[in-house]
Amino acid sequence: MRAVVTRVLSASVTIDGNVYSEIDKGYLILLGIAPEDTEKEAEYLASKICKTRVFEDENGKMNLSLEQVGGEILVVSQFTLYADLKSRRPGFTGAAKPDIAVPLYELFCQKCREEGFEVKTGVFGADMKVASVNDGPVTLIFDTAK
Repeated sequence: MRAVVTRVLSASVTIDGNVYSEIDKGYLILLGIAPEDTEKEAEYLASKICKTRVFEDENGKMNLSLEQVGGEILVVSQFTLYADLKSRRPGFTGAAKPDIAVPLYELFCQKCREEGFEVKTGVFGADMKVASVNDGPVTLIFDTAK
């Protein structure tokens, strides 16, 4: 499972010209799921991301967690995180098919909620327009295979 996590001042998902979800300060998480991923990876990754300290304290050091700053989470499914880029046209056989990916995506979101966070989402498989105001910018890549 892979996640690209960006610290944001705000982020939103628009579908068919209408804002579907939006958050203020927090994390925009682009989440990719591989065919071999299980509930174990979803639970681990949710816990790891929710507890990572990347918000600045009073001394300007990245020392505060999402909880400490009252942040929110916006999770967007992103199968392209498993793109095969060996040729000019990306291949996506490294991404899990919806029958595997959807339940793990939903479990990941649920585990973030269980950590105590407001979690907004996109719509799995929809054509989404994602906007964000990055803070820092701070962007981290999490990969359960590494």
